Amino acid sequence: MRDSMEPLAVEARGVIKRYDSRDVLRGVDLFVRPGHLHGLLGPNGAGKTTLMRVLLGLVGRDGGAVKLLGRAVRSTSDSLHDGVAGFVETPAFYPYLSGRRNLELLARLDAREPQVRRRLNLDLTLEQVGLADSADTLVGGYSAGMRQRLGLAAALIRSPRLLFLDEPTSSLDPAGARDMRELAQTLADDGAAVVWSSHDMAEVDELCTDLTVIDRGTVVFAGSADQLRERAPSDIHSLRTSDDGAALAIARRLSRLTALVGDDGSLELCGDLAEVDGYVIALGCAGIAVRSLTRRTRSLESLFLELTARPDSDVQAEVAVQ
Repeated sequence: MRDSMEPLAVEARGVIKRYDSRDVLRGVDLFVRPGHLHGLLGPNGAGKTTLMRVLLGLVGRDGGAVKLLGRAVRSTSDSLHDGVAGFVETPAFYPYLSGRRNLELLARLDAREPQVRRRLNLDLTLEQVGLADSADTLVGGYSAGMRQRLGLAAALIRSPRLLFLDEPTSSLDPAGARDMRELAQTLADDGAAVVWSSHDMAEVDELCTDLTVIDRGTVVFAGSADQLRERAPSDIHSLRTSDDGAALAIARRLSRLTALVGDDGSLELCGDLAEVDGYVIALGCAGIAVRSLTRRTRSLESLFLELTARPDSDVQAEVAVQ
């Protein structure tokens, strides 16, 4: 459990960003605790990458306040705080240099003291990200996935206590994506805060304990994965009977059961399992035979789609107590 006196790794309040007359971020809050893997979710174009750029000081904000590891980020002229690292979109490197040489140059630019540079173990870092065998290959010959790995290596040489990862598995094969997730989990287990930006609900559900979902520049959910699961809609039961019309009428008389006709003509029921059981009994009492009854589980991904498909007028932030 986080020490009550320990600052949040990320404390962003009311962040606003405009490009010309378009509001890209509209009062976004983001709170990330040390030692937590925090999922930043949203469809493409929701504002995730812009938010990460603002937090890293790559672009200026038009409103709001940001603290990283307890220190304020005031403007883009501020140097990146010690212990903060990450990459946004596709990491860029000198293509005519090797992966190792790119990291050496970055370390030289970043480390303020010679003794800090001497402590760096680039071989270990390259091995961590799976590039040990390609360390001396020119980056111009790297695949997109290898450049993604090198981007992570560049972040790791800062020994981050706060790590931002923007769609980190987008260019990786399944094995590489697994390695990336395992490394992020290890960092969090060691006390670092990791912000994992993605539009893949299934991936984030597997990995993250806390979530912030944004859509069209506005927070539509913030809290734990368990809190989001509690909001997940009930399973859908697909039903066929000897008299679907009468069965639908009975269902609509039950206030706690939602029923509609599916695309395939079957009845689709949404409600607690006890309500469905009572409904089936009511059908039997009415002389209506149940010919098929199947259950379709509603996943967190379906709730994510519902959260990010609402009209602007219906969007309401639901921020968990910090």
